[in-house]
Amino acid sequence: MALTLSKNQTISLEKTAGTGLSKISLGLGWDAAKSGFFGKLLGSGGEIDLDASCILLDSELKAIDLVWFRQLKSNDGSIQHSGDNRTGEGDGDDETIKVDLQRLPEAVKHLVFTVNSFTGQTFEKVENAYCRIVNASNNSELARYNLSERGGHTGIVMASLSRESSGWEFKAIGVTTNGRTVDDLVSLAVQAVR
Repeated sequence: MALTLSKNQTISLEKTAGTGLSKISLGLGWDAAKSGFFGKLLGSGGEIDLDASCILLDSELKAIDLVWFRQLKSNDGSIQHSGDNRTGEGDGDDETIKVDLQRLPEAVKHLVFTVNSFTGQTFEKVENAYCRIVNASNNSELARYNLSERGGHTGIVMASLSRESSGWEFKAIGVTTNGRTVDDLVSLAVQAVR
């Protein structure tokens, strides 16, 4: 059974999975907020283009690599992005980042997952946003973090996955910021992992 995390809550993914993990995926989903009476009546709030990204950090919190809509695969091939979803329409995950934990280079200590609005739309126009970690071997959801931070920001440092001696730990972060691309969020991501 998946755990729904609160901001700043950390869990051991190995303990939650009940076994060693080899592959996981991070799913991001969202809906456009229904605006006004007619928007609610017609069920349309417009299109929202959010982008999920992954920042790979070493033990000194230096960025090693970035995976995002302009670079869909990490340099070593261990992380793969599903591609850019420009609307958020439909059920389920809108964007997915798959991680092969066994192929991840030993130098990678932290994976920081971010979401930002490339078009500059604020999170006032977003609802039902979440991120979730799924065990790829059996497609079971391990943890979910509902992004309730609505407001005038254009980016969120969502969560981190950190390599610890006991295995991988997942932390819900939820720090809001402004930025159109993952490049704009790297320094805040580093601060959030400290």
